[in-house]
Order: sequence, then structure tokens, then C-alpha cells
Amino acid sequence: MPDTIQINWNGKTIEVKKGVTLQELAEQDVDPAQPLVVAAKVDNRMRELTYVLEQDCKVEWVDLSMNDGIRIYTRSLVFVFIRACKELYPDCSVTVEHSFGGGLYCEVHGCDSLSPQEVERIEMQMRSIVQSNDPFEKSVVSMDQANRIFLQMGMKDKVEVMKYRKEDSVSLYRCGGLADYLYGYMVPSTGYLREFGLKFYLPGVILQYPSCENPTQIRPFQDNPKLFKVFRQAEKWSMAMGIRNVADLNRCIEEGRAAELIRISEACQEKQIGAIADRIQQHMDEVRMILIAGPSSSGKTTFAQRLRVQLMVNGLHPVPISMDNYFLDRDQVPLDENGEQDLESIDVIDLKLFNEQMTRLIQGQEVEIPRYNFLTGKREYAGHVIQLSPDQPIIVEGIHGLNEKLTEMIPSENKYKIYISALTQLNVDDHNRIPTTDARLIRRMVRDHHFRGTSIESTLDMWPFVRRGEERNIFSFQESADIMINSALLYELAVLKPYILPLLEGIPDDHVHFPEINRLRKFLRYFLDLDSEDIPNNSILREFIGGSVFEK
Repeated sequence: MPDTIQINWNGKTIEVKKGVTLQELAEQDVDPAQPLVVAAKVDNRMRELTYVLEQDCKVEWVDLSMNDGIRIYTRSLVFVFIRACKELYPDCSVTVEHSFGGGLYCEVHGCDSLSPQEVERIEMQMRSIVQSNDPFEKSVVSMDQANRIFLQMGMKDKVEVMKYRKEDSVSLYRCGGLADYLYGYMVPSTGYLREFGLKFYLPGVILQYPSCENPTQIRPFQDNPKLFKVFRQAEKWSMAMGIRNVADLNRCIEEGRAAELIRISEACQEKQIGAIADRIQQHMDEVRMILIAGPSSSGKTTFAQRLRVQLMVNGLHPVPISMDNYFLDRDQVPLDENGEQDLESIDVIDLKLFNEQMTRLIQGQEVEIPRYNFLTGKREYAGHVIQLSPDQPIIVEGIHGLNEKLTEMIPSENKYKIYISALTQLNVDDHNRIPTTDARLIRRMVRDHHFRGTSIESTLDMWPFVRRGEERNIFSFQESADIMINSALLYELAVLKPYILPLLEGIPDDHVHFPEINRLRKFLRYFLDLDSEDIPNNSILREFIGGSVFEK
């Protein structure tokens, strides 16, 4: 048998010795001035750098300029953080809560109250572990053996969630005295993790790391106290419901309590919407415009409809106005840096006309509202004239609602700004969070397929551009909101799973998005299926699965 194999990458083919690892290959090939390589795709399959090459294949490096690379780096860094905490406080437990401020917000329980000095100690311990360049040693063990190890490590939450894993074995990682399972690949050793920081943030700590945009430096911290408050409220509510992780949700489904959970979750959300309507009604002498904004698949449309109903309960008669009708004619749309029409930019809106008409409406004048014809790409006027009375606030829903440029001619006291997003409060277990981005992506894939005839592949093609638009046009304005609301529902991923998993299972292994699809379907398999029959027809979730009372 030949002792060499053919490796194809970057459009060239080289011959290497059979049995070489990806790490050895990277050391020969990768420019150290380029972003750190942390893994590779081998024939479109994600592989760790410790992977041994035994046959001809195509290799594509995965580095920190890519989302997959950042995920692997962050996952490995979380492991080092947990290990450092355990070495300093052997009886402590660590929970990785959610993304925040450009990093991951985590909490350390079972030790003295965390302080800035203690956070400095943890960071010093982490840097010592990184300096030692200890390997992440991977081993495949039986589920029984894994559960014994988890119990020894005090990780009862992992034992519970592993009950829903169908495989007979699991890949564990060891580094120092810690063994753990973090639902994905790791870097070869701790020495790869040189760029990180810890920041004390009462009552926990923010683990900072690089971004795809700047892979050589940690992200600067950006405080969002209003957003953090919403996360804390969601956490407290999920704890009160006794559902902190996937295992808790599955147990609720197994015990026949899911219908009650749905009713309570929906009632809680309706109560919040009613409270917002009450607040607006109390200030109706001033508030004339309600602006609703949030990232993709937050449920903005259904929320706006439900808020409208609650305002009508309070004796108001809100008038919805679509931002789409103020689009510039198609041939006037500005171009982005790539020469493409930037449909996510606020400058696609005729801001002068929008502000002029809104100010006139607020003053009680008659206004002819345009209608945008998406077929011709032009605004049209068809005699749609409106005039508002004092009990008719304007509701405007769209991605630019919080951007002051949209309504710069309208005094701040006349506006009430609402930020809505699906801030998932459910985690897989203490060390494995469910990113809010994943939850929104799953919502969008289900909706796009169900209502728009868009394939999973097409939604994934568009998603990076959607995310770029969110970063530029939404997240930077979220703290300017008068109030924030969380549209995530504790039970929703169990409902979305039977809609989306069969679609994900149908994607072939050689598809360009297969690594991402494979990651999502592995994660979803931990959930038990939940039927949608008990979900009310005004639920935000109905916007994505169908059956909404607000569907046109």
C-alpha cells in the first residue's frame, strides 16, 4: 500500500505522508500572520486538528475569521474557565448563561461572593493553564462510564440530559483534572487560547474572546444594562418554572405538563404586552408614535398586532403604518461596499418624506399615505388619505425603528420605542448554552419554508447578510429603547424540532452548509417532540409555524 496521500486545498494538490495530522499539516502550510487556524473541513466534514489523514481528501482550514472557528475557540476557552474555577474553588459549580457585552456571561456558584479580586485570580489561573499548553485529550466512553464521571465531577445536569441522547457512547475531553462534554470540537491544547479576558459583572463574570471581524484581539466590552435586565428576568422566570435546561423541559413533556407550561408561558407574555399598553395609555397626552424594532425572527409582526389589541382594550385606536411604503424607488437604492443594493440600510427609506408625513399626522392634519409597488419598484399614490384623532397613536414596526435618524423631526416625548428579541433562557446544561442566534435561525428556517417556499439552503445563504444588517442597524440602537420585551418561549424548540429536523436530515453531506446543518440537528435531537395543538392562535410562535389569527 502507498505510504503517501494526495491533499487538495486552495486549488492545489500536494502529496503528504499518510498518517499526518491536520495540526502537522497546518504547521507546514499556514501563514502565522493569518488568523489562527483551529480546525479544518475534510471533504466538507468538520475535523479537529488532531485528526489523522489516511486517504486522499480536500482540506479547508477553519480559522478565527469564521463563525465555526470562533465557536471552537470559545468552547475551548469555556473549558479552561471551568477548570480554573474548579482548581481555585473545588466545590464550586459554573453556569454559562448567555452572550452579553461582546462575550459570554457566566456565574460561579458555591464559593464566596464573586468580587473583582476573585475574578482576577481566576484569570491568572487561566493564563497559567494556557501557558502550560496542556492537551485536550479526547476519549470515547460508554454512557454509563460518562455518567459516572459526570457524577464524580458534580455535573448532575449532564447526567439528566444524557438520558435523551440516543447513542451508546460519548466523546469526553480531559484537560488537567477536569473531564467534560461541551457538545463540539476543541482546539488541540490550551496554548492556542492566548487571546481572552475576564471582566467582573455583578453578580458574575464576562468571558471575553476575539471576533470574526478582529480575530487577533478580544472584543471591547459594551455595556447593555437594559438588555442584561431582560436576561435576568428571563432567568428568574425559568427558575420559578423549574425549567432551566433541556432535561427539565423534556421531563415536563414526559410528565404531561407541557400544555400547562404553554398556557403559563403565553399568559406571562400577554401580561407583559398588556403592561406596555397600560404604560403607553398613561402617557397618551404625549406619546403619538410607537416604534417597534428587533432582529430577524423576533416576532415583531405578531407582537405589534397583540399590542394593538391591548391598546384597543385601553380605549385607544392605533393606526399601523408600514415603513415599506416609504422605500425609495428601486433605481435610487444606495449601494454597499460591494456594489450591491443595500436593502438593509436605513437610507433605502425616503426619510424626508416619512418625517414630513408623520409630523403632519401627529398634528392632526390630513396625509395621503403612499403604497410601494414591489413589482414596479416604485411608490404609488391611490387616494389613501388618513387623519388621526387624539386616541389614534401611530404604530411603526421595522428594523430601523430605534434609529433616531428615522424620526429625527419628531420630539422624543412623542415617541415610545420598543425593542423585541428572542432571548433564549433555556440551556442544554450548565456548561452549554443555546445561542439566541440559533433559536432565531431555526424560527426563520421554519417560517421561510412554511410560508415563503424558501429552502433551508437558501435561508442559510442569506443568514450572514441578515446578521450583518442586524449588527449595523439594530443592535447598536437597542439600549435607546424605552422598554425591551423577550419573545422567546420556554417550550418553543420542542415544538419547532418536528418542523425543522426532517428538513435538516434531508440535506446531503456534500452540501456547502452541511457542517452548520449537522451542528443544528445534533443539538435538536436532545429535545423531545412537542405537538403544537395547545399553542394559542395569537402566539408569537404561530408567526413561524402557521395558524396565527393575524395571518392575512
